Amino acid sequence: MKKSNLLLVLLLLLLLGCGGYERLLKSSDANLKYTKAFEYYNKGDYAKAGTLFDQIAPFFRGTTKADSGYFFQAMTYFKQNDFILAGHAFKNFSDTYGNSPFAENATFYVGYCYYLTSPRPELDQTDTYLAIQSFRLFMIRYPNSTRKEECEKMIAEMRNKLVEKSFISARLYFDLEDYKASIVALNNSLTEYPESKYREDILFLILKSNYMLAINSIQSKQKERFQSAVDEYYSFITEFPESKYRKDADKIFESSSRYLSTDETTLNEINSKQ
Repeated sequence: MKKSNLLLVLLLLLLLGCGGYERLLKSSDANLKYTKAFEYYNKGDYAKAGTLFDQIAPFFRGTTKADSGYFFQAMTYFKQNDFILAGHAFKNFSDTYGNSPFAENATFYVGYCYYLTSPRPELDQTDTYLAIQSFRLFMIRYPNSTRKEECEKMIAEMRNKLVEKSFISARLYFDLEDYKASIVALNNSLTEYPESKYREDILFLILKSNYMLAINSIQSKQKERFQSAVDEYYSFITEFPESKYRKDADKIFESSSRYLSTDETTLNEINSKQ
């Protein structure tokens, strides 16, 4: 067969296929659409399958075909990477068809869709919290599920992202030289995530924030704040005696100690020259 004839045949087959699908969409035979929807789904044509599932969903509501139709309707959204729409569809399915054989998978996919839409740590982490919450709910509802280990792994990954988000947000105040707010935010980060992988960095930044706050304070508040810097120094080196920040921490300690050992008259003279 000539190449031009072959292309013509392929074009005609394509047009006939499209025409058949268009006729199917206009058909009132819900059972035929149900069968064809699964045929398209199994072939990987999720767009066509999804359109058919959307059409037939109302016809099978309350029947034995309803749960399979709604579940695979959600799966077509997922397969097309529309994780937001898929997540909502799986959530509705899980809430409505709790006794369905598809319920376990649907409940898992609720969390998985949130997991896939969870953004990088710098951005809002609402979906990350929802992913963790959904996976925990899944493990409570299906404690013997084969997906339990997978859920635990993704929860750990999401928690690490929240730890990083907390550290980035707290460090921002330090970078902006708002040392009072930095101390509060960094301490809050440690309170929320005491096992943070950034614990050494956070404790050093708390120490340095106290020192910088003291330096930039009025004289009447400096003694108290330099003493706080010294206290934070001891806390820091007790926990991280071989820290990569040890030299800088020692310099802060020496400078703060010198201030605390200087008498008031000398301090007044130093401050008056500044």
